[in-house]
Amino acid sequence: MRVVVQRVLEAAVAVDGRVSGQIGPGLLVLAGFEADDDCADLDWMAGKLVRLRLFGDADGVMNRSVQEAGGEILAVSQFTLYASVRKGNRPSWSRAARGEVSQPLFEHFVEKLAAELGKPVPTGVFGADMKVSLVNDGPVTLTIDSRVPE
Repeated sequence: MRVVVQRVLEAAVAVDGRVSGQIGPGLLVLAGFEADDDCADLDWMAGKLVRLRLFGDADGVMNRSVQEAGGEILAVSQFTLYASVRKGNRPSWSRAARGEVSQPLFEHFVEKLAAELGKPVPTGVFGADMKVSLVNDGPVTLTIDSRVPE
């Protein structure tokens, strides 16, 4: 499992001009899956995201988690995180899990995020052409891979 996480002042995702999920201050999480990802990958990632200290404390030091800051999380499925550009100029998506595999993984991941965070986690619409808007705060942007937990 691979994510791009951005600390945001606000973020929203829309499909066909209709907002399907939006948050105020918190984290925008773009999540991609491989076919062999399992519950251990999802659980580790959800716990890591909820506990990452990316929010400022009283001294302005990134010392508080999204949970401690009272923030929200918006999750968006993003198969393109597994693009390979090794050969040619057209990306290959062969490492990304197919929809019938990745959709249940994404749904489980969102459930786990909500349980860890203690509040609902809005999402985009799986497989749809989505328009994501955000106001990045910082900017703070990280990439995290469950197979390479640096």
